[in-house]
Amino acid sequence: MTTTESPSNFSDLDQMGVKDILTNINSEDKVVPLAVEKEIETIAKLIEQIVVRMKKGGRLFYIGAGTSGRLGILDASECPPTYGVPDTMVIGLIAGGDTAIRKAVENAEDNTELAWKDLCAYNINEKDTVIGIAASGRTPYVLGGVKKAKEKNILTGGISCNKNAKLSKAVDIGIELLVGPEFVTGSTRMKSGTAQKLVLNMISTTVMIQLGKVKGNKMVDMKLSNKKLVNRAIKMIIEERGISKKEALALLEITGSVRKSIEYHL
Repeated sequence: MTTTESPSNFSDLDQMGVKDILTNINSEDKVVPLAVEKEIETIAKLIEQIVVRMKKGGRLFYIGAGTSGRLGILDASECPPTYGVPDTMVIGLIAGGDTAIRKAVENAEDNTELAWKDLCAYNINEKDTVIGIAASGRTPYVLGGVKKAKEKNILTGGISCNKNAKLSKAVDIGIELLVGPEFVTGSTRMKSGTAQKLVLNMISTTVMIQLGKVKGNKMVDMKLSNKKLVNRAIKMIIEERGISKKEALALLEITGSVRKSIEYHL
């Protein structure tokens, strides 16, 4: 039996009070960052390879089913507004297509050919990277996709939550986040999902920093799509240039971006 399917460390959950449930979930969640920490060296190796390819115009693809697929889509969808990159740079694909983001699509994850078909719709090539996300490490949709990508000399990575997972063996660089059994047996949207989210945060954030999308500690290329972000942009410009709010706003109106405002006439 795989760890992700092993019985919970707690029994009689239905007999627990609300505070006991919350306390026990919290105690379980504390193991997640420690599991991620053990894989930092492996995560770094994958990121270094991704950056080399993306500097040559490559893209980053996430493929997954269910919770894993949704997490990949979430991470990919946050990159354009945060870093001002096109939505074709980091792409999340889920078994069953966009419908599966909100509702389960029956049997989609069991199709070993579907992921590669989804990837080919984007004219995937050797500059790109494919990261398969599967808590179990054995989802057919994900395994089929990364195996085919690897055959085509495309860099492949895997994020799973079982030791010696099939996914790790199928990819160039496999990340295994050993968080242990879930609080609710088999509910991998919990610790496994949290661990996967942390690693995806690490991957996309580090890649974008390496690609020059952050200046100091600021996301200077973010899209100014609402009032909150405009105010954040003004604050950044004030801090970087030591000018008044009125001057910062004037610069922003001229340039349309934080980066250009900071560099304006410098």
